[in-house]
Amino acid sequence: MDAPLVQAARGGSQSAFARLVAAHERSLRGFLRKSGFGDADDIAQEAFLAAWSSLDRLRDDEGFRAWLFGIAWRKALDSSRSARRAARRDQAWREDQAQDAPRQADPADRMALEAALADLPPDQRASVTLCLGQGWSHGEAAETLNLPLGTVKSHVNRGRERLLAVLGDAS
Repeated sequence: MDAPLVQAARGGSQSAFARLVAAHERSLRGFLRKSGFGDADDIAQEAFLAAWSSLDRLRDDEGFRAWLFGIAWRKALDSSRSARRAARRDQAWREDQAQDAPRQADPADRMALEAALADLPPDQRASVTLCLGQGWSHGEAAETLNLPLGTVKSHVNRGRERLLAVLGDAS
């Protein structure tokens, strides 16, 4: 049933491939959702794109559906693994931040500092955060932010002055 459309799509017919998508997208998305993947629509889209670009590797034109579902399944597993890795990285980062956070800081002071930082221009805020908050050298911050070294130095000095002015008034 799919073989004529697959052959036409392999020959470059986008409309034939669109008909294959229309024929299989609902069941593919349903399969992914029922398999527990909340991002089923995105995974299905990726699977169709992968199928279109690798259609020449399909050995049995009648086996298009099984081949497509296999692509989607592998993409879903990859997405799931990637999400778990990202969650572990995020959790490790949060734990590091909690360990590095000053224990004695008053919550009101922290909120005032965050508000004062938010008022700084983005380049200045990034420079201050990296150099003063994270202990980076001016050179490291300049390289990371893709800014000249002198600009980072002046951002840090001006940012420090603005923060001290704001926080000095808050105390």
